[in-house]
Amino acid sequence: MIDERHRPGRPWSRSNRGYVLLKVDTVEDAAWMSQPKAARRLGVTLIRVGMLIANCRLIPAKNPAGQAGVTTASVQAEETWRANTTKRAKLARLPKDTINWF
Repeated sequence: MIDERHRPGRPWSRSNRGYVLLKVDTVEDAAWMSQPKAARRLGVTLIRVGMLIANCRLIPAKNPAGQAGVTTASVQAEETWRANTTKRAKLARLPKDTINWF
């Protein structure tokens, strides 16, 4: 039987990945959101969520099951920033975040 979450050649399941190199807090399920759900809520790609985490715009967290994600509060703060800022500020932030990500 093939595990559909497990791509051939990949030694781990995507759903079981966690933060290996980052020390993150474990939060309750109500305060936790998966990265794909955060990407959908913010209207960005999953790689952009990774950039937001790397630039401390989103706070990484694990749920009690040990799954990697972000805090709901940081997603709400990012949503508020995106709703209340100018296009110029958004455009100015993108190159800074990209440079900091590398």
